Amino acid sequence: MDILNWIFNLINDLTWGWALVPILVIFGVFFTAASHFVQLRFFKRMFSVLKSDDTADPNKISAREALFVSVGGRVGGGNIAGVAVAITIGGPGAVFWMWMIALVGMCTALIEATLAQLYKRTTPEGDYRGGPAMTIIYGLGTNYRWLALIYAVCLIFSFSIGFNAFQGNTVAGAALDSMEIPRVYTGALLSIVTGFIIFGGIHRIAKAADVIIPIMALGYLAMALIIIVLNITSVPGVIVDIVANALGFREAVAGGMGAAIAQGLRRGLFSNEAGLGSAPNVAATAYVKHPVSQGITQSLSVFIDTIIICSCTAFVILLSDVYQPGAEGIDGVALTQQSMVSALGEWSQYFLTLAILLFAFSSIMYNYYLGENALSFMTDNPSAILVLRVAIIGIVFLGAVAPGAMTVFSFSDPMMGILAVVNLLALMMLFPVAMRMIQDFRTQLAQGIDKPVFDPAKFSDLDTDPTAWPDAPQAKVDAAAAGPCLSKADHRAAQ
Repeated sequence: MDILNWIFNLINDLTWGWALVPILVIFGVFFTAASHFVQLRFFKRMFSVLKSDDTADPNKISAREALFVSVGGRVGGGNIAGVAVAITIGGPGAVFWMWMIALVGMCTALIEATLAQLYKRTTPEGDYRGGPAMTIIYGLGTNYRWLALIYAVCLIFSFSIGFNAFQGNTVAGAALDSMEIPRVYTGALLSIVTGFIIFGGIHRIAKAADVIIPIMALGYLAMALIIIVLNITSVPGVIVDIVANALGFREAVAGGMGAAIAQGLRRGLFSNEAGLGSAPNVAATAYVKHPVSQGITQSLSVFIDTIIICSCTAFVILLSDVYQPGAEGIDGVALTQQSMVSALGEWSQYFLTLAILLFAFSSIMYNYYLGENALSFMTDNPSAILVLRVAIIGIVFLGAVAPGAMTVFSFSDPMMGILAVVNLLALMMLFPVAMRMIQDFRTQLAQGIDKPVFDPAKFSDLDTDPTAWPDAPQAKVDAAAAGPCLSKADHRAAQ
C-alpha cells in the first residue's frame, strides 16, 4: 500500500504538482490566439442552444441536452467548496484568475468538443459515441491505440470510481451536518436514484439533466442574486478588492499575488475541466449539423460553470462578515454555508444542502457516462456495462457511508493528471484539423448560411463516419434514393 501511495503521489507531483496547470494555461492561450479568439467571436451564438430546436431529431440527444449533462458534470462541489478554498488560501484575487482561466478555457473546450464531434461514430442503436479515445484512434491512427487505452483506463478510475465516491461523501456529509440525517440513509437514497437513472442509458441521463440542471442552476443563482442585491452598495468595493488582490496592489493572505494566481488557476481548471478531456465524451453524443456547433455549445458550458456559478459563490462569501482575510478555521462548504446563513438566515443552510445534493447527483450521472463511454471503447461485451453500473451504485453508497474509505480513492487526482496530459497531446497534434473545421464554419457563415452543415465529402482525407452526419448533402441524396421504407435493420446494415 505504501508503494502505491508513493507512486500515486509521484504522478500527482509530476502532473498537478508543477507542470500540468501551466501547460493547460499555455495551451489555452495558444489556442485562443491561433484561433483569433474564436470563443469571443462566437459568444452571442452560444446562447442560441438554450432555445428549443423544432428541427432536431427527437430520437437523438440534442445539443441543449448534451450541454446540460456537461454543465451538470462541471458544476459540483468545486463551485461551492472549491471556490471557498481558493478564496481562503489565495484571497479575493483568486476569483480574478478563475475568470481569466475560464476565458481561455472556453477556447480549449471548443477545440476538444469540435474534435470529439468530428470523429464520433454511430452506434447500432442510432446514437452517437465519441470522445478523446475515438479522436485519438480516428484522428491520429491505430498506431496510437495504446494512448487511447491509457486515456480510457484513467477516465474510468478517476471520474467513474474516485469522483463518484467523493460526490456521495459530499452529499452525505452535508445532510448529516445540516439535518442530522445518518449517512446510511443518504447513501441508500442516492444509490437507488442513481441506479434508476443510469440503467436508462444516455437518453435517460440527458432527459434527467434537461430538468435537473436548470432548476439547480437557476435556484442557486437566485439565492446568490438575492444576497448581492441586499448588499448592492458593497459590490463595487468587492470587485475592486478582487482586482487589487489579483494584481498585487493588496495582499489579503500570505503569498499575495502568487497565492491568488496559483489558487485561481488551479480551482478554475478543476471546476470547468477545460482541457482535461472529460466533457468531450458527452459533447460527442449530440445531434448537430456541424462539429463546431457543439464546440461553441461546450464553450458556453465553461462560461456557465466558472464565470456565472463560481462568481456567485465568490460574491456570497466576500459580501458576508464570515470571511476574514488570512483567518483560518473555516473553509470549504462550511464557509459558503455560514456566509449564506449570515445573509439570509438559518433556513438557507437547508437550501444549500439541497443544492449540493442536486450538484452531486448531476455529477454522478455525468461521471457514470464517462466511464460507460470509456468502457465501450475497450470492449463490446454488454456484460461489462452491467458490471460498471452495479459497481457505480456500490461506489456511491460506499463513499457516502464510509468517510474513512475515501483514502482508497486518492488515486483520482493523479489519474486525472495522466488523462489531461494524454488529451493535451492529442489536441496539439490535431489542432490544425480543428482549425479546418472552424474555417469551414466561418466560410459558411460568410456565405449567409445561418446553420452551417458539415459535409464529410469535402474532408475525404479525414477518417470520419458519414452516417453520423445525416444533414450532409450526400447523406440526403442517399436517404432519398433509399426511399421512405428503409427498415431499422436495413439502416443498421448500411452503417
